[in-house]
Amino acid sequence: MTAGWPRLPGASRLLLLFLAVAGGLMRTACSVAAAGDAPPGKIAVIGAGIGGSSVSHFLQQHFGLQVQLDVYEKDTVGGRLATVTVNKQQYESGGASIHSLNLHMQDFVKVLGLKHRRDVAGKSAVFNGEQFVLEETDWYLLNLFRLWWHYGMSFLRLQMWVEEVMEKFMRIYKYQAHGYSFSRLEELLHSLGGDAFVNMTQRSVAESLLEVGVTQRFIDDVIVAILRASYGQSVLVPAFAGAMSLAGAQGNMWAVEGGNKLVCSGLLKLTKANVIHATVTAISLHNSEGKNFYQVHYEDEQGQGSGFYDIVIIATELHDKKRNITFQNFDPPIAEFAGTFHTAITSIVHGYLNSSYFGFGDPKLFPFTNVLTTDSPDVFFDSMDNICPVNVSSTFRRKQPQEAAVWRVHSPHPLEKQELKMLFRSYYSVQVTEWQAYPSYESSKTLPPIILQDNLYYLSSMEWAASSMEMAAVAAKNVALLAYNLWYQDLDKIDQKDLMHKVKTEL
Repeated sequence: MTAGWPRLPGASRLLLLFLAVAGGLMRTACSVAAAGDAPPGKIAVIGAGIGGSSVSHFLQQHFGLQVQLDVYEKDTVGGRLATVTVNKQQYESGGASIHSLNLHMQDFVKVLGLKHRRDVAGKSAVFNGEQFVLEETDWYLLNLFRLWWHYGMSFLRLQMWVEEVMEKFMRIYKYQAHGYSFSRLEELLHSLGGDAFVNMTQRSVAESLLEVGVTQRFIDDVIVAILRASYGQSVLVPAFAGAMSLAGAQGNMWAVEGGNKLVCSGLLKLTKANVIHATVTAISLHNSEGKNFYQVHYEDEQGQGSGFYDIVIIATELHDKKRNITFQNFDPPIAEFAGTFHTAITSIVHGYLNSSYFGFGDPKLFPFTNVLTTDSPDVFFDSMDNICPVNVSSTFRRKQPQEAAVWRVHSPHPLEKQELKMLFRSYYSVQVTEWQAYPSYESSKTLPPIILQDNLYYLSSMEWAASSMEMAAVAAKNVALLAYNLWYQDLDKIDQKDLMHKVKTEL
């Protein structure tokens, strides 16, 4: 069965369509493998961002090279991992940094022969619209003293809380290495941290931090600034998502030389996946001899087409009433998911910083490369940073504050001309990207399902627990294992209790 229909006009094509659905469905029963007897013949992945590309890699690892992988992407490979070009050099406009403990991303880079980008040091500060309330220096001990002087033991209590969460989260890599998978997000979270982890998706990060002794002042000055920079949202985000974000602020961060999007294109090339540049419009459920299979309908520049699959993985969003995928022949129907997505604006500005806006009359004296902000009516942007190109040579030096540099500004709305003039004395170019970047976590406390139907999976549901490149990779590994375990009915590898004990005994 081919991935798409021949391009035929009018009645001829309509006739072929009816023939395929009526008579071709019986042929599909032969060409599509029966679950549990043989590997699936064809798998569709919808979305070629980090989730879609990594699940393709993991699916091939588990099912083998003989399975045909079709990956549908309506835009460019990489999704929210993207770059823009300024003066013939590329800069990250999407997902920019990766935590040193992100083991799947580390493994992808190693497998693909990519390199870590050379780090160029810089200092951060928190701005409240009038002045800097916290400034980083070049001296580690002085930074610690300032934190203690202003906030007491709050920074230590924060570090202990985040480290405890991350230590438990790291268990997922052991579980996945032993082939264990989870059919619901609640089961996955419970396996890592018990009821406490599940509850962390229902209560705010502010509530959790106050409970462990972090002061309100520290939350207002520091935690708010970090969450505005990472999620563009407040301290009302769930504690689990907040902990993942705060871990990124504390750990060693890195990026891929040449751009993080190279991971996506590299994984798809490695798996030899068939990338179909088209918009998926519908998924139809069919059944033959008691076995489900799916017809994926799509549109591309040449018109409409479709393909039949044993397994379908959805690695794009189905929330916000913006889902363009309709589900046909499902009884009961696939429900609409509650919640909306947060719109983030990224402006890549090549220009001269207006340091006087931040209280520095002489641009040469402005010491910061990364400015975070508090939740203040006087602040119209979430964060801004002086960014380096995706290719950093050994001779590269960061621009001096009085020189024209490339700045990335995150804001809740497109910057108006007057706002740009407040931040920059003058500028050569502004490139604006609007992202449906993250879930708006306050809009829904319900975790969406992973399994929509037999052999139909929703990978992107993980974002409603926490959203990052590594969380997408963790979700991809889980879905690939879940699809594999269910296909071969290895139920002992699904939703098992007391996994730490099981893993130790297996060792």
